[in-house]
Amino acid sequence: MTTDVTAPWLIVGLGNPGPGYAANRHNVGFMVADLLADRIGGSFKRAQKAQAQVLEGRVGPMGPGSRRVVLAKPLSFMNLSGGPVAGLRDFYKVPTANIVAIHDELDIDYGALRLKLGGGDNGHNGLKSMTKSMGPDYHRVRFGIGRPPGRMQVADFVLKDFSSVERKELDFLVDRAADAVECLVTEGLERAQSAYNS
Repeated sequence: MTTDVTAPWLIVGLGNPGPGYAANRHNVGFMVADLLADRIGGSFKRAQKAQAQVLEGRVGPMGPGSRRVVLAKPLSFMNLSGGPVAGLRDFYKVPTANIVAIHDELDIDYGALRLKLGGGDNGHNGLKSMTKSMGPDYHRVRFGIGRPPGRMQVADFVLKDFSSVERKELDFLVDRAADAVECLVTEGLERAQSAYNS
């Protein structure tokens, strides 16, 4: 963990660009990033130096407790996320330990959260690409989507929209994930884990 409190944080929602993917399970990272953008009070703009949409702002209480953040949504497809994220890291001079990836996670029950630093990619193509570009030592906010029912293929499941039953809770769960990201950035991993790890 960096001790430089003046260094910015890069918060990356993972997903696929375009309206056809917007409500997919695989795009829950984008949903959380969009909510964080609403809270900051800005809108995403195309980055000059990377294939991504970005929004710069601050999270946390006013004063010394607030943190400078760059919110990002890569405009590459999920399996190519690493290039845009590495480009933003270099442009904004963000330590790798100050990068947060928000992503869907098959091996966690729907709506449950797990926050961690480093680790494997668990077959997630967005994480695989990020780790290939930067190494594994970034934070992850893992949003549970559960396993596919029956014999449905994983690829089909993650590229389907949330079910009508899941959608009833989705806004609340996305809101909680955004809270967890803010807590991680302003109060540290241990505090965020104890408050939000399901």
